Amino acid sequence: MIFLKRVSLLLLFALTSICAPAQDSMALSSGYKLIKTASSIQQRNYYLLTLFQELPAVRKLLEQDTELKRIAADKIYALTHAQEQCNLLNRFCYTDRMKFSTAEINTVSKRLADLYTADNALGNLVSQHLVPSGTYILYSNLSPLDMLVKAWEQDAKGVNYTISVYAEGVKPAYPKIDSISFNVNDKQYVATVRKASKNVLQQVKNTNLFFVPAVQFALQFLDIGGWKLAADAEPLETTVNKTAVAKAKNINWNDYNYAVILVPGAGPENSKTKISEESKERCRIAATHYQAGLAPFVIVSGGRVHPYKTKYCEALEMKKFMIDSLKVPENAIIAEPYARHTTTNMRNCARIIFRYGMPFGKSCLVSTTAAQSLYIHELGLDKRCEQELGYIAFRKGMRLTKYDVVFYPAIASLQINPTEPLDP
Repeated sequence: MIFLKRVSLLLLFALTSICAPAQDSMALSSGYKLIKTASSIQQRNYYLLTLFQELPAVRKLLEQDTELKRIAADKIYALTHAQEQCNLLNRFCYTDRMKFSTAEINTVSKRLADLYTADNALGNLVSQHLVPSGTYILYSNLSPLDMLVKAWEQDAKGVNYTISVYAEGVKPAYPKIDSISFNVNDKQYVATVRKASKNVLQQVKNTNLFFVPAVQFALQFLDIGGWKLAADAEPLETTVNKTAVAKAKNINWNDYNYAVILVPGAGPENSKTKISEESKERCRIAATHYQAGLAPFVIVSGGRVHPYKTKYCEALEMKKFMIDSLKVPENAIIAEPYARHTTTNMRNCARIIFRYGMPFGKSCLVSTTAAQSLYIHELGLDKRCEQELGYIAFRKGMRLTKYDVVFYPAIASLQINPTEPLDP
C-alpha cells in the first residue's frame, strides 16, 4: 500500500484542525461513573432499571409501592404456574408471560409519575444519574419527569425485544450475525425454555421489584444462546485498556492534531482465522499515522461478529497485531470490543472519548480501506445511522486521502440502543 508522505499529511491535517465545529453544550459530566450491577449486560442495556435496583432510596420507594409490587407478584405467579399450564409445543406460553404488556408498561409509567417529585429519590435519580450519564440523552429536551417515563418505556421495550429475539426466535435486524442458533420449533427447544423458566423462578421468587423477573428472563436467554457479548470484556478501564486510561490522564492534547485514530475492524471469512488481512491493512495505515505523531491513541473497534458465532474479537486481535507486528505501544491502543457495524464503530468511539475524559470537541481521524472510507464520507453512513440509531453518530470533516476521514464525535452517541442487546 502506498501512503502519502508524512509532510503532506501533516499539512492537510493542520488545515482541517482550523475549522473544527463547536460541540453541543449538554448538561453532562465526563466524570460521571456509571453505576455497576452484578450483570454488566443489564447495566449496558437497561441502565434505568439498574439504577432502580442499585440506588437504595429508589429501590425502597419502588418496593413499597402496592401497584408495582403487584406486577412483580403477577410475574412470579406466571412463572410458577407456567410449569403446569404450558405444554412442550408452545414456547410462547412461557415468553408471553414474561414480557411487559402494554397495560403493565402504562401502569408503571403512571406510578412513576405519581411517585415522582423533583426533590425525592426519583427526582435525584434524574438529576444525578440520567442527565449527567447521557445514557438517555435523546430525551434530554423533555421535562425531568417525562425523561424518567420515557427511559422506563425504552427499557421495558428493550427487555421485550431481547425476549422476542433470543427466546422466541424472532429475526433481528441482522439475522446472519445476530440470530439464535436453535430450532425454536423443535420440542427440545421448548423444553429448554421450560427449564430456563424454572431457573429464573428460583432467582426471582422473593423479589418485590416489578421489573426483575422480566429482566432475569431476558438475561437468561442471552446466556443460553451464548450471546453475552455486550459485556464479555468488562471492565475495560481496568483490564485491556488500563494502561491507555492511565496515559490519557497526562496527555497535552494541544500537541496533537487529533484526539484519536479510529480503526474499524473487518471480520475474517472463516472461523479459524483470528484476524483478516483487511483488518491488518487498516491497522498498518493507522500505525503510520500514530508514528507520525498525529494522535496519542489508536482506537481499534469491532466485536465478535464475522463469521457467525466466531470466538475471535476484532478489536482484541487488532490490538495484538499492532503491538506484536507494528510495534505500537500498548498504552497507545484502546480496544473497543463490541461494535458490530460501521455505525457503531463511530458511535462507540464517541462513547470512549467521552467516558475516558478526552476532549470531546477535538477532531478525530478514521483510517481504513478506501471503500469503507468512501462509504463513511460520501456513500450513506450518515443516513444509515439515522435509520438504525435515530441520530448521526459523528460529524463529517474532510476526506484527506482515500484512506482517511476527519470526523467529530456526536454527543448523541451516548444514547443506549434497546434494539441491539449485543451492543446497546
